[in-house]
Amino acid sequence: MSDATYNFNSVTCSFIGLGLIGGSIAKALRRAYPDIRLTAYDPDASCIKQALDKNVITQCETGLTDALFSCDYLFLCAPVSNNDSMLAAIKEHIKPGTVITDVGSVKQTTHRAIADAGLSHAFIGGHPMAGSEKTGFANSNPLLLENAYYILTPTQDVDPQKVDELKEMIKGIGALPLILDYDKHDYITAAVSHLPHIISACLVNLVEKSDDADGLMKMIAAGGFKDITRISSSSPVMWQSVCLTNTENIRKLLSDYISDLQKVEKELADRSEQQLYDLFDSAKDYRDGFASGGHGPIKKSYEIYVDIPDIPGSLAQTATILALHGLSIKNIGIMHSREFQEGALRIEFYDEATEKTAVDVLKKSHYTIYEK
Repeated sequence: MSDATYNFNSVTCSFIGLGLIGGSIAKALRRAYPDIRLTAYDPDASCIKQALDKNVITQCETGLTDALFSCDYLFLCAPVSNNDSMLAAIKEHIKPGTVITDVGSVKQTTHRAIADAGLSHAFIGGHPMAGSEKTGFANSNPLLLENAYYILTPTQDVDPQKVDELKEMIKGIGALPLILDYDKHDYITAAVSHLPHIISACLVNLVEKSDDADGLMKMIAAGGFKDITRISSSSPVMWQSVCLTNTENIRKLLSDYISDLQKVEKELADRSEQQLYDLFDSAKDYRDGFASGGHGPIKKSYEIYVDIPDIPGSLAQTATILALHGLSIKNIGIMHSREFQEGALRIEFYDEATEKTAVDVLKKSHYTIYEK
Protein backbone atom coordinates (compact mmCIF):
# COMPACT_ATOMS: atom_id res chain seq x y z
CA MET A 1 0.00 0.00 0.00
CA SER A 2 1.13 3.57 -0.53
CA ASP A 3 0.18 7.15 0.13
CA ALA A 4 -1.96 6.92 -3.02
CA THR A 5 -4.22 4.54 -1.08
CA TYR A 6 -4.17 6.53 2.15
CA ASN A 7 -4.19 10.28 1.50
CA PHE A 8 -2.63 11.49 4.72
CA ASN A 9 -2.47 15.05 3.41
CA SER A 10 -6.19 15.24 4.04
CA VAL A 11 -6.23 13.94 7.63
CA THR A 12 -6.08 15.76 10.96
CA CYS A 13 -3.78 14.74 13.81
CA SER A 14 -3.94 16.15 17.33
CA PHE A 15 -1.13 16.03 19.87
CA ILE A 16 -1.40 16.18 23.62
CA GLY A 17 2.18 16.97 24.54
CA LEU A 18 4.68 18.42 22.11
CA GLY A 19 8.07 17.60 23.61
CA LEU A 20 10.98 15.76 22.03
CA ILE A 21 9.01 12.77 20.69
CA GLY A 22 5.69 14.50 20.03
CA GLY A 23 7.51 17.37 18.35
CA SER A 24 9.64 15.02 16.25
CA ILE A 25 6.57 13.10 15.05
CA ALA A 26 4.76 16.35 14.23
CA LYS A 27 7.77 17.66 12.29
CA ALA A 28 8.15 14.36 10.45
CA LEU A 29 4.46 14.36 9.51
CA ARG A 30 4.68 17.94 8.28
CA ARG A 31 7.75 17.03 6.21
CA ALA A 32 6.15 13.92 4.69
CA TYR A 33 2.63 15.32 4.22
CA PRO A 34 2.85 19.11 3.74
CA ASP A 35 -0.93 19.69 3.76
CA ILE A 36 -1.71 17.59 6.83
CA ARG A 37 -3.57 19.43 9.60
CA LEU A 38 -1.82 19.25 12.96
CA THR A 39 -3.37 20.53 16.17
CA ALA A 40 -1.60 20.51 19.52
CA TYR A 41 -2.01 21.22 23.21
CA ASP A 42 0.86 21.49 25.67
CA PRO A 43 0.87 23.28 29.02
CA ASP A 44 4.23 24.77 28.02
CA ALA A 45 3.12 27.76 25.95
CA SER A 46 6.65 28.39 24.68
CA CYS A 47 6.85 25.10 22.80
CA ILE A 48 3.44 25.70 21.23
CA LYS A 49 4.63 29.13 20.09
CA GLN A 50 7.77 27.58 18.56
CA ALA A 51 5.66 25.00 16.74
CA LEU A 52 3.36 27.69 15.35
CA ASP A 53 6.21 30.01 14.40
CA LYS A 54 7.94 27.19 12.50
CA ASN A 55 4.65 26.20 10.81
CA VAL A 56 4.87 22.71 12.29
CA ILE A 57 1.33 22.78 13.66
CA THR A 58 -1.73 24.28 12.02
CA GLN A 59 -3.45 25.40 15.20
CA CYS A 60 -3.08 25.22 18.96
CA GLU A 61 -5.55 24.66 21.77
CA THR A 62 -5.34 25.92 25.34
CA GLY A 63 -6.81 22.79 26.89
CA LEU A 64 -8.71 19.56 26.26
CA THR A 65 -11.22 21.19 23.90
CA ASP A 66 -13.68 19.70 21.41
CA ALA A 67 -11.50 21.08 18.60
CA LEU A 68 -8.52 19.13 19.91
CA PHE A 69 -10.49 15.89 19.89
CA SER A 70 -12.04 16.44 16.47
CA CYS A 71 -9.33 14.55 14.62
CA ASP A 72 -8.52 11.36 12.76
CA TYR A 73 -5.50 10.50 14.94
CA LEU A 74 -4.94 11.53 18.55
CA PHE A 75 -1.32 11.22 19.70
CA LEU A 76 -0.87 11.05 23.47
CA CYS A 77 2.68 12.31 24.00
CA ALA A 78 2.55 13.40 27.64
CA PRO A 79 4.09 11.28 30.44
CA VAL A 80 2.29 7.94 30.83
CA SER A 81 0.60 8.84 34.11
CA ASN A 82 -0.70 12.10 32.59
CA ASN A 83 -2.03 10.27 29.54
CA ASP A 84 -3.88 7.76 31.68
CA SER A 85 -5.46 10.50 33.81
CA MET A 86 -6.93 12.16 30.69
CA LEU A 87 -8.75 9.09 29.36
CA ALA A 88 -12.09 9.99 30.96
CA ALA A 89 -12.07 13.38 29.20
CA ILE A 90 -10.95 11.76 25.97
CA LYS A 91 -13.81 9.23 26.10
CA GLU A 92 -16.32 12.05 26.62
CA HIS A 93 -15.14 14.16 23.67
CA ILE A 94 -13.58 11.79 21.12
CA LYS A 95 -15.44 11.46 17.83
CA PRO A 96 -16.34 8.06 16.27
CA GLY A 97 -13.59 6.67 14.08
CA THR A 98 -10.71 8.52 15.74
CA VAL A 99 -7.61 6.39 16.36
CA ILE A 100 -5.97 6.98 19.74
CA THR A 101 -2.27 6.18 19.97
CA ASP A 102 0.55 7.02 22.36
CA VAL A 103 4.36 7.07 22.45
CA GLY A 104 5.09 5.57 25.88
CA SER A 105 7.94 3.11 26.35
CA VAL A 106 5.84 1.01 28.76
CA LYS A 107 2.56 -0.35 27.43
CA GLN A 108 0.97 -2.60 30.08
CA THR A 109 -0.37 0.15 32.33
CA THR A 110 -1.73 2.17 29.42
CA HIS A 111 -3.48 -0.83 27.84
CA ARG A 112 -5.13 -1.59 31.18
CA ALA A 113 -6.21 2.04 31.60
CA ILE A 114 -7.56 2.08 28.04
CA ALA A 115 -9.58 -1.07 28.73
CA ASP A 116 -10.93 0.38 32.00
CA ALA A 117 -11.97 3.54 30.15
CA GLY A 118 -13.83 1.55 27.48
CA LEU A 119 -11.61 2.81 24.65
CA SER A 120 -10.10 -0.48 23.45
CA HIS A 121 -11.96 -0.22 20.14
CA ALA A 122 -10.02 2.97 19.29
CA PHE A 123 -6.54 2.32 20.70
CA ILE A 124 -3.31 1.34 18.93
CA GLY A 125 -0.42 1.60 21.36
CA GLY A 126 2.73 3.12 19.92
CA HIS A 127 6.39 3.34 20.87
CA PRO A 128 8.84 5.06 18.50
CA MET A 129 12.12 3.49 19.57
CA ALA A 130 14.26 6.54 19.13
CA GLY A 131 15.40 9.22 21.49
CA SER A 132 18.02 11.72 22.50
CA GLU A 133 19.78 12.84 25.64
CA LYS A 134 18.07 16.20 25.06
CA THR A 135 14.44 16.99 25.84
CA GLY A 136 11.72 19.37 24.74
CA PHE A 137 10.30 20.63 21.45
CA ALA A 138 13.40 22.77 20.83
CA ASN A 139 15.43 19.56 20.43
CA SER A 140 12.86 17.70 18.30
CA ASN A 141 13.97 16.63 14.85
CA PRO A 142 11.96 15.31 11.86
CA LEU A 143 14.78 12.82 11.20
CA LEU A 144 14.83 11.42 14.75
CA LEU A 145 12.50 8.56 13.77
CA GLU A 146 14.11 7.80 10.42
CA ASN A 147 15.02 4.08 10.16
CA ALA A 148 13.98 3.57 13.79
CA TYR A 149 11.60 0.80 14.78
CA TYR A 150 8.17 2.18 15.66
CA ILE A 151 6.41 -0.53 17.65
CA LEU A 152 2.62 -0.76 17.53
CA THR A 153 0.60 -2.68 20.12
CA PRO A 154 -3.01 -2.69 18.86
CA THR A 155 -5.79 -3.98 21.06
CA GLN A 156 -7.81 -6.99 19.94
CA ASP A 157 -10.87 -4.76 19.51
CA VAL A 158 -9.44 -2.19 17.11
CA ASP A 159 -10.27 -2.37 13.40
CA PRO A 160 -7.35 -4.06 11.52
CA GLN A 161 -7.85 -1.55 8.71
CA LYS A 162 -7.01 1.22 11.16
CA VAL A 163 -3.80 -0.60 12.09
CA ASP A 164 -2.82 -0.85 8.42
CA GLU A 165 -3.47 2.86 7.93
CA LEU A 166 -1.31 3.84 10.91
CA LYS A 167 1.45 1.53 9.68
CA GLU A 168 1.44 3.31 6.31
CA MET A 169 1.58 6.71 7.97
CA ILE A 170 4.58 5.59 10.01
CA LYS A 171 6.32 4.25 6.92
CA GLY A 172 5.71 7.61 5.29
CA ILE A 173 7.76 9.43 7.93
CA GLY A 174 10.67 7.02 7.44
CA ALA A 175 10.18 4.80 10.50
CA LEU A 176 9.82 0.99 10.54
CA PRO A 177 6.48 -0.19 12.00
CA LEU A 178 6.55 -3.45 13.95
CA ILE A 179 3.49 -5.11 15.53
CA LEU A 180 3.99 -6.65 18.99
CA ASP A 181 1.88 -7.92 21.87
CA TYR A 182 2.13 -5.27 24.61
CA ASP A 183 3.40 -7.71 27.27
CA LYS A 184 6.17 -8.89 24.96
CA HIS A 185 7.01 -5.28 24.13
CA ASP A 186 7.50 -4.42 27.78
CA TYR A 187 9.81 -7.38 28.42
CA ILE A 188 11.92 -6.62 25.34
CA THR A 189 12.27 -2.92 26.12
CA ALA A 190 13.15 -3.73 29.74
CA ALA A 191 16.11 -5.71 28.40
CA VAL A 192 17.36 -3.47 25.60
CA SER A 193 16.44 -0.02 26.93
CA HIS A 194 15.31 0.22 30.53
CA LEU A 195 17.97 -1.98 32.17
CA PRO A 196 20.82 -0.33 30.17
CA HIS A 197 19.73 3.07 31.49
CA ILE A 198 19.89 1.77 35.06
CA ILE A 199 23.32 0.19 34.45
CA SER A 200 24.59 3.40 32.86
CA ALA A 201 23.35 5.54 35.76
CA CYS A 202 24.90 3.18 38.34
CA LEU A 203 28.22 3.15 36.50
CA VAL A 204 28.35 6.95 36.31
CA ASN A 205 27.50 7.24 39.99
CA LEU A 206 30.13 4.62 40.87
CA VAL A 207 32.83 6.60 39.08
CA GLU A 208 31.70 9.79 40.81
CA LYS A 209 31.93 8.11 44.23
CA SER A 210 35.28 6.51 43.37
CA ASP A 211 36.90 9.65 41.96
CA ASP A 212 39.50 11.61 43.92
CA ALA A 213 39.31 15.22 45.02
CA ASP A 214 40.98 16.37 41.79
CA GLY A 215 38.34 14.67 39.65
CA LEU A 216 40.91 12.73 37.63
CA MET A 217 38.46 9.99 36.61
CA LYS A 218 36.04 12.55 35.22
CA MET A 219 38.83 14.41 33.45
CA ILE A 220 40.29 11.42 31.63
CA ALA A 221 37.03 9.52 31.01
CA ALA A 222 37.72 8.14 27.56
CA GLY A 223 35.60 7.46 24.49
CA GLY A 224 34.50 3.99 25.59
CA PHE A 225 33.23 5.18 28.96
CA LYS A 226 31.44 8.13 27.42
CA ASP A 227 29.81 5.91 24.77
CA ILE A 228 28.33 3.42 27.21
CA THR A 229 27.15 6.11 29.64
CA ARG A 230 25.86 8.70 27.13
CA ILE A 231 22.26 7.72 27.90
CA SER A 232 22.69 8.84 31.51
CA SER A 233 22.11 12.40 30.26
CA SER A 234 18.45 11.50 29.58
CA SER A 235 15.53 12.89 31.57
CA PRO A 236 15.53 11.57 35.18
CA VAL A 237 11.78 12.23 35.44
CA MET A 238 11.06 9.99 32.45
CA TRP A 239 13.27 7.15 33.69
CA GLN A 240 11.82 7.33 37.19
CA SER A 241 8.40 6.87 35.57
CA VAL A 242 9.63 3.94 33.45
CA CYS A 243 11.05 2.17 36.48
CA LEU A 244 7.78 2.58 38.38
CA THR A 245 5.63 1.26 35.53
CA ASN A 246 7.70 -1.60 34.07
CA THR A 247 8.95 -2.64 37.48
CA GLU A 248 8.55 -6.43 37.40
CA ASN A 249 10.21 -6.91 34.03
CA ILE A 250 13.12 -4.70 35.05
CA ARG A 251 13.51 -6.48 38.41
CA LYS A 252 13.60 -9.89 36.73
CA LEU A 253 16.28 -8.85 34.24
CA LEU A 254 18.21 -6.89 36.86
CA SER A 255 18.32 -9.97 39.07
CA ASP A 256 19.71 -12.01 36.15
CA TYR A 257 22.29 -9.31 35.46
CA ILE A 258 23.39 -9.21 39.10
CA SER A 259 23.87 -13.00 38.99
CA ASP A 260 26.04 -12.61 35.90
CA LEU A 261 28.14 -9.95 37.61
CA GLN A 262 28.58 -12.16 40.66
CA LYS A 263 29.72 -14.96 38.37
CA VAL A 264 32.31 -12.66 36.80
CA GLU A 265 33.46 -11.54 40.24
CA LYS A 266 34.12 -15.20 41.17
CA GLU A 267 35.94 -15.83 37.89
CA LEU A 268 38.17 -12.84 38.62
CA ALA A 269 38.87 -14.10 42.13
CA ASP A 270 39.66 -17.57 40.77
CA ARG A 271 41.67 -16.12 37.86
CA SER A 272 39.63 -18.30 35.51
CA GLU A 273 41.34 -17.49 32.22
CA GLN A 274 39.09 -19.50 29.91
CA GLN A 275 35.83 -18.33 31.48
CA LEU A 276 36.91 -14.69 31.28
CA TYR A 277 37.90 -15.12 27.64
CA ASP A 278 34.56 -16.80 26.89
CA LEU A 279 32.72 -13.86 28.52
CA PHE A 280 34.19 -11.37 26.06
CA ASP A 281 34.27 -13.73 23.09
CA SER A 282 30.58 -14.66 23.26
CA ALA A 283 29.59 -11.03 23.79
CA LYS A 284 31.66 -9.98 20.78
CA ASP A 285 30.10 -12.66 18.56
CA TYR A 286 26.56 -11.68 19.51
CA ARG A 287 27.23 -7.92 19.36
CA ASP A 288 28.90 -8.21 15.94
CA GLY A 289 25.68 -9.74 14.63
CA PHE A 290 23.63 -6.64 15.40
CA ALA A 291 22.25 -4.83 12.37
CA SER A 292 23.98 -1.56 11.60
CA GLY A 293 22.08 1.70 11.56
CA GLY A 294 19.97 3.66 14.00
CA HIS A 295 17.34 1.02 14.84
CA GLY A 296 16.46 0.53 18.47
CA PRO A 297 15.58 2.54 21.56
CA ILE A 298 19.10 3.85 22.20
CA LYS A 299 19.71 6.09 19.26
CA LYS A 300 22.88 5.62 17.23
CA SER A 301 25.30 8.53 17.26
CA TYR A 302 26.80 9.66 13.97
CA GLU A 303 30.38 10.57 14.66
CA ILE A 304 33.84 10.44 13.14
CA TYR A 305 37.35 11.00 14.45
CA VAL A 306 39.78 13.12 12.50
CA ASP A 307 43.54 13.56 12.67
CA ILE A 308 44.41 17.26 12.73
CA PRO A 309 47.79 18.95 13.23
CA ASP A 310 48.51 20.47 16.62
CA ILE A 311 48.66 24.05 15.37
CA PRO A 312 46.45 27.11 15.99
CA GLY A 313 43.38 27.26 13.76
CA SER A 314 43.23 23.56 12.86
CA LEU A 315 39.84 22.98 14.48
CA ALA A 316 38.38 26.16 12.94
CA GLN A 317 39.68 25.21 9.51
CA THR A 318 38.06 21.77 9.70
CA ALA A 319 34.72 23.22 10.81
CA THR A 320 34.88 25.81 8.02
CA ILE A 321 35.37 23.14 5.35
CA LEU A 322 32.23 21.36 6.56
CA ALA A 323 30.26 24.61 6.79
CA LEU A 324 31.17 25.57 3.22
CA HIS A 325 29.56 22.33 2.08
CA GLY A 326 26.39 23.04 4.08
CA LEU A 327 27.03 20.28 6.63
CA SER A 328 25.60 20.88 10.12
CA ILE A 329 27.70 19.80 13.09
CA LYS A 330 25.92 18.60 16.22
CA ASN A 331 29.02 18.55 18.42
CA ILE A 332 32.77 18.94 17.99
CA GLY A 333 35.68 18.62 20.38
CA ILE A 334 39.29 17.60 20.93
CA MET A 335 39.82 14.06 22.22
CA HIS A 336 42.50 14.23 24.91
CA SER A 337 42.12 10.51 25.60
CA ARG A 338 41.98 8.47 22.42
CA GLU A 339 41.44 4.89 23.65
CA PHE A 340 39.81 3.17 20.61
CA GLN A 341 40.07 6.01 18.10
CA GLU A 342 43.29 7.45 16.77
CA GLY A 343 41.90 10.79 15.60
CA ALA A 344 42.34 13.79 17.84
CA LEU A 345 39.11 15.56 16.79
CA ARG A 346 35.65 14.10 17.41
CA ILE A 347 32.84 15.42 15.19
CA GLU A 348 29.22 14.38 15.70
CA PHE A 349 26.45 14.91 13.13
CA TYR A 350 22.65 14.80 13.22
CA ASP A 351 22.16 12.00 10.71
CA GLU A 352 23.91 9.27 8.73
CA ALA A 353 23.70 11.07 5.38
CA THR A 354 25.55 14.11 6.74
CA GLU A 355 28.17 11.87 8.35
CA LYS A 356 28.87 10.07 5.06
CA THR A 357 29.08 13.34 3.09
CA ALA A 358 31.45 14.80 5.70
CA VAL A 359 33.75 11.79 5.37
CA ASP A 360 33.90 12.26 1.60
CA VAL A 361 34.50 16.00 1.90
CA LEU A 362 37.28 15.70 4.47
CA LYS A 363 39.00 12.85 2.64
CA LYS A 364 39.10 14.99 -0.50
CA SER A 365 40.82 17.63 1.64
CA HIS A 366 43.41 14.98 2.62
CA TYR A 367 42.23 14.41 6.18
CA THR A 368 42.67 10.99 7.80
CA ILE A 369 39.27 9.81 9.04
CA TYR A 370 38.44 7.12 11.60
CA GLU A 371 34.77 6.15 11.55
CA LYS A 372 33.23 4.70 14.72
